[in-house]
Amino acid sequence: MVERHRHLPQLLLWGVGTSRTLRAHWALHELSLDYELRAIEPRTGETKTEEFTRLNPRQKIPLLQDGSFRIAESPAIISYLSDVYGTPANALAPVDPLERATWLEWCFYIATELDATSLYVMRRHRDLKHIYGEAPAALESASSYFQTQLRHAEKALADGRRFLMGGRLTGADLLLTTCLTWAVDYGVPVSPFCYSYMERMIARDAYRAGRAANMPKPG
Repeated sequence: MVERHRHLPQLLLWGVGTSRTLRAHWALHELSLDYELRAIEPRTGETKTEEFTRLNPRQKIPLLQDGSFRIAESPAIISYLSDVYGTPANALAPVDPLERATWLEWCFYIATELDATSLYVMRRHRDLKHIYGEAPAALESASSYFQTQLRHAEKALADGRRFLMGGRLTGADLLLTTCLTWAVDYGVPVSPFCYSYMERMIARDAYRAGRAANMPKPG
């Protein structure tokens, strides 16, 4: 296990403007961490500069730098920040091995089945149709798949849980909430349980602060 607080944070986050960058901002605020921001956006050319490509050859945001250490992918960033800087009161990832395994299952399920396989397919053929082309059948199929897969989370929340892991917020909640707001923006139906849960999450001070920090720069 990573030793907590092994060094003073030297945190620099690259990226604004997407649900995935929002997750990193939100985690930083939940953990009450100060950080610098490079407010670059996707598909603007800013991720393809020589400077950023040296840091992340995949040319994707978000990217977190902590001193000389670099890590991309929003679930990994959340996990890293929690493991290194989380406290017993605010950690976003469980320490107990069995709880950790369940938490990872939630994170992988959300990142793959809800985000990459469903919502990002919709983004490609909706917001980015000028690049990937119009595909009404793909949009309909991805929306239907999201609703089918969301039933796993719906069942957990219908059991009376306040958060996916029970009584406390974890990074899995950050992932699910951003997928739910994304789905609602796209007009994908979500159950009352999920909608109520989403409203509780987006009312958190850290979410609101992260969302404000995640806004693209004017102009």
